[in-house]
Amino acid sequence: MNTRAPITSFFDRASVQTLQWLVWTFVWLSIFFSYLSMDGWRQSSIYSTLNCIFYATLIYTNILLLFPKLYAAGKKTGYFFSVILLILTLSFIRGWVYWKVYNTWFVMNEKYALSSVIYSSLLSNTYTFILSLVFRIALAYFGLKKQAQEMLLQKSQAELNLLKSQVQPHFLFNTLNNIYYETYRESPRSALLIDRLSEIMRYFVDESPRQYVKLSTEVRFLENYMALEQIRVRHGVTIRFDKTADPETMVPPMLLMTFVENLFKHGINKAGTENVLDIRLSTRDNRLHFETRNRLYQTSPGKDGGFGIKNLRERLVILYGNDFLLDTQENEGCFAAKLSFPLNHSF
Repeated sequence: MNTRAPITSFFDRASVQTLQWLVWTFVWLSIFFSYLSMDGWRQSSIYSTLNCIFYATLIYTNILLLFPKLYAAGKKTGYFFSVILLILTLSFIRGWVYWKVYNTWFVMNEKYALSSVIYSSLLSNTYTFILSLVFRIALAYFGLKKQAQEMLLQKSQAELNLLKSQVQPHFLFNTLNNIYYETYRESPRSALLIDRLSEIMRYFVDESPRQYVKLSTEVRFLENYMALEQIRVRHGVTIRFDKTADPETMVPPMLLMTFVENLFKHGINKAGTENVLDIRLSTRDNRLHFETRNRLYQTSPGKDGGFGIKNLRERLVILYGNDFLLDTQENEGCFAAKLSFPLNHSF
């Protein structure tokens, strides 16, 4: 029978605090049984408790206060003198407490001299300080091991969630395809809109998480979005989309979407009959240029305002630093937006 596996499993699951309590319990029991044969259970219990208190004070003062505040901060000289002061101070306190307890409660024939007890405490505290360094390394090891286990668990959970997120959308895509074929018999136009919705959802799942996508993919996404938005407009929308850019150009996904959303949010009169949207996409001087223009029917997002424009600007700063142009203008009842950023040809 393999007994190592359950023990290893226990230490893997136990927290650092639990392991520390186990260590101190073991230390207390070891001291207690070493004194028991000579001093009895009462004296052994008191000395075991006092020893653990002073050991813990020295060890935790070093690893939780002195080491991180002084040694880790580069103040090694200050750390050295602080350790000496700590050992001397605890040695005097510990020696006096032991001397007082023994001579008050347990002395029978001969009283111990205070100096000899302090000297014995000084030696014991020096050994304890050396052990505190090992104790600190052990705590760091178990802490890092616990973090590694938690990271592995989070990674496994993320992989499981990813599998779920892949299964669920593909089930939905298949369902939409079935609805598309059923709808196409009765209403081809509705079936085409379902097909566009399916493409939009597939874009969000497959393309938007990527760092770069083809410009043709991005344009197709925008066209599908605009086709679905036009359903809400009673008398239709005239969209003049001028595309002179290389469709194989690689661009970050969703950068152009904010302008198109604002076109339908602020540039459409749903009761009107003359809704015209102008969109121009081109490449010049190794840069992508995207411009939109519309009549202003709703409140505009403003030159620097608007949640979408603000988020777009922050994303552009992350991607390109200051090497981009994002400008919006209102002029004689029209709203114009311009976007320009460098192209990446390292693909």
